[in-house]
Amino acid sequence: MGKADFHMHTSLNDGTATVREVLDYVRDRTDLDAVAITDHDRLTGSYEAMELANEYPFDVFMGCEITTLHGHLLGLFLDKPIPMWRPLDWTIGKIHEQGGLAIAVHPFSMLTRSIGYRSFDGIMKNASPEIYFDAVETFNPSVAGRTCAAKIDRLNRSRFHLPEVGCSDSHHLEGIGTGYTTFDGKSAHDLKTSVLAGQTKAHGEYWDFLTHRRIAQLKFRRIGRNWARAGRSAVRAVCGG
Repeated sequence: MGKADFHMHTSLNDGTATVREVLDYVRDRTDLDAVAITDHDRLTGSYEAMELANEYPFDVFMGCEITTLHGHLLGLFLDKPIPMWRPLDWTIGKIHEQGGLAIAVHPFSMLTRSIGYRSFDGIMKNASPEIYFDAVETFNPSVAGRTCAAKIDRLNRSRFHLPEVGCSDSHHLEGIGTGYTTFDGKSAHDLKTSVLAGQTKAHGEYWDFLTHRRIAQLKFRRIGRNWARAGRSAVRAVCGG
């Protein structure tokens, strides 16, 4: 049985660790078999991870958390970027054009930009053979995921019947692998096959208050460092340095 975490962010976006630090942590501190870096609205982190992938004993595959007009959507197994701020159905279609997977992440959450019930239900009722969710994230350890977990689990079991996945949505190293998906096999290809066959399971442990405080501290430190760099750059530009 394989384990995968394919919803995480790096310092190239709004995370706190570099791509290299993320991959090192996965190797040294987890038993994950497959991972994807899914920074918001860019594939830069995924491209970098793919360049380093041969140095690690687990599978790395491409991904991105795309901001649609109706909330965040995870696109996996992508080859090229997909524009942000487009309708949800259009974005799903573009993911499927690339042979990728479209996964609804932290749906119904009021604490972060998420797909609401009406938009979610609209996709489920869409008649196009290309417009559908491949899976839904039923476990997300953050407070944003925790607040909507019971609702999505209940609706998915009673009405939607989508394959379930669990992910960490981690913006810091210690969060990686705290939410994960189990699947038949070990490789990224096996994971994709299991999602399409509806044979995945979501698992994980919710973060406590201290973990959330730690994440906030790391983010504020990163913001401070970025401001310091920007300030130095501005001074050099003015002084001709």
